[in-house]
Amino acid sequence: QIRLAESGGGLVQPGGSLRLSCAGSGFTLDRYGLGWFRQAPGKEREGVSCISNRHGTYYADFAKGRFTISRDAAKNTVTLQMNSLKPEDTAVYSCNARGFRSGDYWGQGTQVTVSS
Repeated sequence: QIRLAESGGGLVQPGGSLRLSCAGSGFTLDRYGLGWFRQAPGKEREGVSCISNRHGTYYADFAKGRFTISRDAAKNTVTLQMNSLKPEDTAVYSCNARGFRSGDYWGQGTQVTVSS
């Protein structure tokens, strides 16, 4: 019943933009800390950005000034606006929801490819 589903990935040229969305079902995202992670081929998964009621927002150094995380309670979604994309941003981007003392949920990921 509890599910996260990412969308919005695709192929974009360097310098372009993409808007990723993560939709929750079976639970209310407002009750969870939310994060975006990514994993490039041959590399380990790394955090991109997180948002929570307690800590506000967090951005990895590579994301600062280029990416923006936000949530829409009415749509039960969390989004990641990505601007000025670079080839190094190519990865599978996954959404995560973590409860205060319970729950750790992941979506299946969406592919982002930055290439000319």
